[in-house]
Amino acid sequence: MIPFSILDLSPVNDNETVGDALRNSLRLAQKAEECGFNRFWLAEHHNMPGIASSATSVAIGYIAGGTSKIRVGSGGVMLPNHSPLIIAEQFGTLAGLYPDRIDLGLGRAPGTDMNTARALRRDLMASAENFPQDVQELQFYFREPVEGQQVVAVPAAGEKVDVWLLGSSLYSAQLAAYLGLPFAFASHFAPNDLLNALAVYRSSFKPSVYLEKPYAIACVNVVAAETDDLARHHFSSQQMASVQLFRNRPGKLQPPLDDLDRHISPEERMNVDHKLMYSMVGSQKTVAHGISRFVELTGVDELMMTSRVYDVAARLESVELVSRAFG
Repeated sequence: MIPFSILDLSPVNDNETVGDALRNSLRLAQKAEECGFNRFWLAEHHNMPGIASSATSVAIGYIAGGTSKIRVGSGGVMLPNHSPLIIAEQFGTLAGLYPDRIDLGLGRAPGTDMNTARALRRDLMASAENFPQDVQELQFYFREPVEGQQVVAVPAAGEKVDVWLLGSSLYSAQLAAYLGLPFAFASHFAPNDLLNALAVYRSSFKPSVYLEKPYAIACVNVVAAETDDLARHHFSSQQMASVQLFRNRPGKLQPPLDDLDRHISPEERMNVDHKLMYSMVGSQKTVAHGISRFVELTGVDELMMTSRVYDVAARLESVELVSRAFG
């Protein structure tokens, strides 16, 4: 099979602190490393009480420091929220501490609501429009400095950091192809354009100094457990978290529900089922079958898994079961 990786939102349970959530993320990363997973990414979100990875570069350093060989990175840093120079310095520092292990996935969205985006001191329109130039500026800072260069990113210059473009539409697929960069699609919450984005990326790809041929990741929701029923029970926490976003009431991750449909409307159920369309939930056999079908459908080079499971032991067991299925 292709390499497997994990995207972690570092979920904060209703009875936990941010510190607890990040320590749980480290346990998950250590389990993923033990099971031979390829990389472990954390995502930048803001004003989300149930997500602990808003200071993404800090969280990456914590995870990398507690592991030894798995690649660690961002899935992603929302570049319009930041100066390219600052991100270069942060990830150059990480690369200096953890050589050949740091990934820098870049997104174009704010990773939050519009009011919070304004609090981040962004010019919303200009930031989005400048994204291609900002990506190239960021790449420039990782190159060896040339004579007379007045702005040098210290300690980024000359450090090896793999830059990825992330997206949930055709825009980032086209840009990744044009720049010759690897591409990751967020099909775990935005299923509509998955196949079109992969087709555009592959057909338009231009080889670069970074990558000779296209390399694509797709992210899906995966919850494996001893039985199908138990996995669906665990998955209800993530389903309810999505409903809370629809209601504009994000909060900490809640315990699983025995009957989700008693707590949500038919319209909410339809919305969450569509949003989480690419989800493999069930026993080891059920999940393995779903993953195999997805890989066959998409032809992705690597599969990234994410889940927001309330019970920490169940999160770890899910990774273990997937590893056994394809080990």
